[in-house]
Amino acid sequence: MSRPVIAVWFSCGAASAVAAKLTIEKYGDTHEIRVLNNPVAEEDEDNVRFLHDVEKWLGINIESVVNPMFPNASAVEVWDHQQYMSGIAGAPCTKALKKLARKHWEQSNRCDLMVMGFTVDEEDRSNNFIKTEGRDLLPVLIDAGLTKGDCFMILLEAGITLPRIYQLGYPNANCIGCVKATSPTYWNHVRKVHPEIFQQRAEQSRRIGAKLVRHKGVRMFLDELPPDATGKPMKDMNFECGIFCQPRDEEAA
Repeated sequence: MSRPVIAVWFSCGAASAVAAKLTIEKYGDTHEIRVLNNPVAEEDEDNVRFLHDVEKWLGINIESVVNPMFPNASAVEVWDHQQYMSGIAGAPCTKALKKLARKHWEQSNRCDLMVMGFTVDEEDRSNNFIKTEGRDLLPVLIDAGLTKGDCFMILLEAGITLPRIYQLGYPNANCIGCVKATSPTYWNHVRKVHPEIFQQRAEQSRRIGAKLVRHKGVRMFLDELPPDATGKPMKDMNFECGIFCQPRDEEAA
């Protein structure tokens, strides 16, 4: 009889890497563990290096899962196709490149249980995922009482260099210029560290009509944002790009 399958969705972030490790250690003898990644073209290229380092650490192949509608796995292409970047309904890139890619994979693959990188301080996100997706989720990081900081330390102690995107001051290993962010702090950080990407987002959002940033309570286009505008500190933001998209407005009251 074939063993039940646990699908671990690895996002190239520290938390999902540790979640995969714990899952293999706890369930590897009784379950088939498959570690899956949705590549996104707009992520920092060092994420690929990190994926391979984690792959060696886990001792298991990390499989790539792509939505066949968007074989290039490009968020920019999704935004152009949908003529929509972000808003009340969330961000279409997450739905197209992650959620629909996952559902396509599930149509032809067995999946009895699922693991995501929800940390102990994200129990509300974990519960919301279970409620909205109706899936059997193994909260391995929550059960272990691990925070994102704990996951950073576990990886560093294992000799794995964290993705460069963290070292560049970003709060998560998402796409550079994540359209779910509305904070002027974040967008002016992008403008400073990756000016070419800031310009690309500014031009595309103008074409589409998406006001991505909120400053002093007013939504505006990126090219209208004063270079010295600030909001909440970057470390307090939470717009991790998971398997589903939950809009997050960092500047909301």
